[in-house]
Amino acid sequence: MKNINTIIWDWNGTLLNDIDICLDSINTLLQKRNHNPISKDIYKEIFTFPVKDYYIKAGFDFNKESFNKVAIEFIELYHEKLKDSDIFKEVISVLEYFYKNNYQQLLVSAMEHSSLVHSVKQKGIYKYFNYVSGINDHYAVSKIDNASKLLKKSGINSYQACLIGDTIHDYEVAQEIGCKCLLVSNGHQSIKRLKTLDCDVIEKLSYVTKIINE
Repeated sequence: MKNINTIIWDWNGTLLNDIDICLDSINTLLQKRNHNPISKDIYKEIFTFPVKDYYIKAGFDFNKESFNKVAIEFIELYHEKLKDSDIFKEVISVLEYFYKNNYQQLLVSAMEHSSLVHSVKQKGIYKYFNYVSGINDHYAVSKIDNASKLLKKSGINSYQACLIGDTIHDYEVAQEIGCKCLLVSNGHQSIKRLKTLDCDVIEKLSYVTKIINE
């Protein structure tokens, strides 16, 4: 990728390895409603944005209860377990590489903003980012508006940026804001789904610097 001077990072599933706590939380809610739990493989095949669609595929019936109620229950469980998740082992070395080579690094997430900032600081990597931006609520509808506003605020040229994420929605965000995209398949969606998209897909975060420098 030529002329890239800015990296736009996704958080959940890209830098933060929170797949297991997401799966544990959703299965707790499903079993509470006498539904069968889902496996990690199924999770990676049905997870999507907006997350309401994924909840329906997992077995929730929003004719019987509100989406807001389920979303709040999930977030409460998720935050109880968040302390048990960690960043992927390659994260520090990759962030450090871009930091030392004077790339701007932005973090854009569908996580609620104050929770995102707290989590990033808790993991000890807040210093690597020029901007950190989450959304205004816990419903994880879309990151497109969030990313667009952040680009305008930062004055970054989207043609010199690459968004690195782990989902189809990250690709959609990149397409919408006009930047390049690189996806990592060790997150919330399967490599089979990601490879249907017109962008590079890698299996490990450690491969990022090689792709960016090609």
